[in-house]
Amino acid sequence: MQKGRPEWWEEAVAHLSEDPLLCQIVESYGDGGLSGRGEIFQTLVRSIVGQQISVKAADTIHSRLEELCGGISRESIGSCTLDELSSCGLSQKKSLYIHGIATSETPLLPEGYEEMDDGSIVSHLVKFNGVGPWTAEMMLIFSLMRPDVLSLGDLGVVKGIQGLVPKARTKKEMKAVAEAWRPFRSAACWFLWRSLDPVPVEY
Repeated sequence: MQKGRPEWWEEAVAHLSEDPLLCQIVESYGDGGLSGRGEIFQTLVRSIVGQQISVKAADTIHSRLEELCGGISRESIGSCTLDELSSCGLSQKKSLYIHGIATSETPLLPEGYEEMDDGSIVSHLVKFNGVGPWTAEMMLIFSLMRPDVLSLGDLGVVKGIQGLVPKARTKKEMKAVAEAWRPFRSAACWFLWRSLDPVPVEY
């Protein structure tokens, strides 16, 4: 797991700064960037906490979890009761999901995952209860630092693309818009999020 800025980030910024749709956003926010925590379980928890709620609400709940557990790890979450997790503001379902994954004996990532393509890793991750395609994509972007993930299940990415190209309504049309951003669509997602939110998105 990488910590900090991914090794491909500068190349991604250079590539996207040449794109007529994204160049102004990249110029405005190019001093920031994607940053990895080096630990996939933390990204998993942040992603599940953030499902279908605002960034501000998710940050509040996550802070309460950190305070309750003394840090986020499989051991610390697994040692809490469901009621304790729910007391932080988590729904009963999210508490079950996070606790279930924390106490599972199945590794979050299979052996040899470094050689697997993005789709195969997503297929593995979604076998865990509470992990859907969007959560798996956040793990690919923020933990595994995969450079070319386009998360069209993310409302911010959809809003960002449609803000640039209002006529792009379907996933097929949005994929066509994003084609020019290959092989750095993860970075493009980060810049779209950054253009919509005063606080950089982190998972």
